[in-house]
Amino acid sequence: MNGMPLYWRVCLINGLVFVVGTAALALAPVTVSATVLVSEAVVLVLGLIGIVVLNSMLLRTSLAPLDRLARLMDSVDLQRPGRRLPESRNSAVEHLVHGFNAMLERLELERGRSNAMALEAQEAERHRIARELHDEIGQGLTAVLLGLKQLSSGVPPAVQQDLLEVQETARATLDEVRSVARRLRPGVLEDLGLQSALAALATEFSAHGMRVRRVTSPGLPELGAERELVIYRVAQEALTNAARHSEAAGVRLSLQRQGEAVILEVDDDGTGMRAAEEGTGIRGMRERAMLIGAELTVGPGESGTSVRLAVPLERR
Repeated sequence: MNGMPLYWRVCLINGLVFVVGTAALALAPVTVSATVLVSEAVVLVLGLIGIVVLNSMLLRTSLAPLDRLARLMDSVDLQRPGRRLPESRNSAVEHLVHGFNAMLERLELERGRSNAMALEAQEAERHRIARELHDEIGQGLTAVLLGLKQLSSGVPPAVQQDLLEVQETARATLDEVRSVARRLRPGVLEDLGLQSALAALATEFSAHGMRVRRVTSPGLPELGAERELVIYRVAQEALTNAARHSEAAGVRLSLQRQGEAVILEVDDDGTGMRAAEEGTGIRGMRERAMLIGAELTVGPGESGTSVRLAVPLERR
């Protein structure tokens, strides 16, 4: 019955079961009286139960791939790609399973393309905003500071203290604008490389009260601009989550090579994820990881939350 449509396969199974049941009743030395006796009723009921059980077993074998397909459809997650239903040439629903697997491949491919376009547009927008912050707002605040400095020499002593406070506020605002611009566009990543960018990132978070211990192995292979940017953004998001949500006092930031992959690990000593649903930050990290074929794992660590990104090396 290989290759037979499911409808005709079910009809054939039912037909064979009824034929077997009819032949068994015809050939068996059993008679039925005009008034059905108890013993005759028991035989008929047992025969009916046997037919139903045999029919259900045969149908279950034929329809089992549909149950597996339904379970896979309930659990499929495009952010965790690669799950497929095993195909079998002996399956009555082979064409349905093959079509579903092909649909998953198309959806993952289209999602990957759309994510790549969205993240590329996001990075371009980050660069634009960082440039405007630096060139317009930063230069404007610098001009304000220069003007306040010139005014400070010509104002009465009673006003100088207030003027100094305004200067300090403008200077703090300028520093914050520059810090935001650096986070939006990691120029150190483009100029000095990934390890220097991670060192600057660790220093920045340490300056805000969270201890960041950085562990790197020497001689890391060349990863390319796209992969380095994904590693940097994942590390940045993981450190941000540790500072904002985990109430962590210390974080271990590690970048090392293990076999044919480069592993980024961010482990904090905070309160953990508390069984909360993944937010937009973690989903964004998963989408970035998918773009470069990396594997992202987010879960409980030894004392807090652990983020692990495994970036496979390109085979030459």
